[in-house]
Amino acid sequence: MHVLILGGTTEGRRLAELLHGTPGLAVTTSLAGRVANPRLPPGEVRVGGFGGAEALTAWLRERRVGALVDATHPFAATMSRHAALAAAGAAVPLLALRRPGWTPGEGDDWHGAGSVEEAAALLPALGRRVFLTTGRLGLAAFAGLDDLWFLVRSVDPPEGPRPDRTHILLDRGPYTLDGEREVLRRHRVDVVVTKDSGGAATAPKLTAAREAGLPVVVVRRPPLPEGVPVASSPEAAAHWVTERRSGTAG
Repeated sequence: MHVLILGGTTEGRRLAELLHGTPGLAVTTSLAGRVANPRLPPGEVRVGGFGGAEALTAWLRERRVGALVDATHPFAATMSRHAALAAAGAAVPLLALRRPGWTPGEGDDWHGAGSVEEAAALLPALGRRVFLTTGRLGLAAFAGLDDLWFLVRSVDPPEGPRPDRTHILLDRGPYTLDGEREVLRRHRVDVVVTKDSGGAATAPKLTAAREAGLPVVVVRRPPLPEGVPVASSPEAAAHWVTERRSGTAG
C-alpha cells in the first residue's frame, strides 16, 4: 500500500521513520519547500506543492495511494483543505496528525487572537518591545506598527513587508528554557507573540514569559475540515496506517 504523508513537521518526519521499512508499505513524504534546508525523513521525498486540490486528487489516483496523512503545520489551513477535498475526490482514507495545542497555566497572561491581524491590533496596549515568533510569513500584518520594536525569529530570512524597527534572529528549534530566558533578557522584550503550534520544541518561550510576568498573544489554530479524524501522536497515526494496510480498520 502506498502512503502519502503531507509533512514538514517533526511529527510527520517521525511518522515516516516509524513506517519506513514496514513490509507491504511504500511511503512518500511531500514537503512544501518553504524551508531552504529541511530535515528530510526516510523514504521517498517530493518537494513543492501539488498545484491545488484537483492536482492532488490526480496524484493520489495515479500513484494508487491507499492512505493519506495530513501532518502539515497546524496553521497550514489551505493545504489541509486541499487534502480533505482530494481525499474525498480520490476515495482515499485521510487522517490529520496534529500535536496537542498549548493551554495556559497558573501565572500565564495570555491574550487570544483569531489571526495575526488581530494579534497586531492587540500589541500597542500590551508592550513596546515585541518578540514575534509567528514565522517569516505574515509579517505584513505588523508592518504599520511604527512605534513598536520587533525581534523576529525564523528559520530562514523573511521576505516582503515587515515592521520598520525589526531585528531578525535566524534560529531553529528545539529551544531551551535557559536560552529563551536569555533572549527575553538581552532584547528587553515586554510582550511575546506566538501561534498555538503546540509541542515541546518551542514551548520554553511560554515558560520564560510566565516567569518574567510578560503578556503573550496567542494566535488560535484554524479549524480542521469537518469530518477529518485526528491523531495526536505519530505512534497513533502509524497504527491507523497499518490498520488500513492489513484491512482491519473499522
